[in-house]
This record gives sequence, C-alpha cells and structure tokens, in this order.
Amino acid sequence: MARQLSARQLRPVGLDFADTAPLRLAFTANLGVPVERVYTALADELETWPCWFTAVTDVRPTGDGKARDVRLKGGGFFHETVLAAHPAERYAYRIDRTNAPGVRAMLEDWNLAYSTAGGTRVRWTMAVDGTPVLRAVLRLGRPGVGASFRDAMRKLERRLRP
Repeated sequence: MARQLSARQLRPVGLDFADTAPLRLAFTANLGVPVERVYTALADELETWPCWFTAVTDVRPTGDGKARDVRLKGGGFFHETVLAAHPAERYAYRIDRTNAPGVRAMLEDWNLAYSTAGGTRVRWTMAVDGTPVLRAVLRLGRPGVGASFRDAMRKLERRLRP
C-alpha cells in the first residue's frame, strides 16, 4: 500500500510571486477560441478541468468560490485561494495547503490576451519556492510540464470550439 503524504500549510504569497519566485515555469499557447470563453472554462467551469487537463482528477469550489480543492492523479492535492479573477484577462491562485513534498510556496497564474489571429493567447506561469531537490526536479521536468500544458490547451481548444 502506498504511503499517504500528509498535508502541509505553505507560506502565503501574493500575485507578485509570479514574477519573484525562485523558480518560474512559464508556457504560452494560442487557442482559436474567444478569450471570454477560455476565461469561463478556467474560472467558472471547474468541473470540466479533468476533461482537458489530464493531471487533474477533480476541482471543487470552496469558500463561496474564493477557494478551490484540487485532486491530482497519483493522490496529490492542493487547497487553493483565488487571488485574481479578472474576466477575459487573468485567473490566479495560491496553493495554501498540499501534500506535495518539498513545496514551500506556490502560485499559478493564467494570463489571457486577445491574439492577433482572433483567438486567445494563454500564458500559464507556475511560480514555486521549495527545497533545492524540488527545484532541481522541476527544472529537469520542465519539458514534461510544458508538454502537459500544450496537451491541456489542445484539449481545451477542442472542447470550446463550437
């Protein structure tokens, strides 16, 4: 039987952590769907995340929509606080509690912009402070995280196209 990791409280961070974190992984994709529709999928249609982001198995709003509980494949989980919910522009949340080893602080920031092609440019930043081992693992895993993001964006685009 796999050992269940216990939850730990992380250091609270603000939106500026997306620019100041010791480790930032940022990825960009262009989707051929309107920016308003992409924002709605990210911020309002939480139950659909597992359909397009395969690492996620469940997302539930808590705290009157100001927080989220996220379950990941492999048994990981995050309890998150939404820090920015600006329609058609930005959706960002801080991870407050997790069972992921080595994490000290973490923020995910989704920035949306109209693309010149008429769709949406999505920029996702994962900002992390953690142990040296965790930072090394994430740096080495950057190509895999990027591939997971690109796969998620392709699936989201297919899901949102009329």
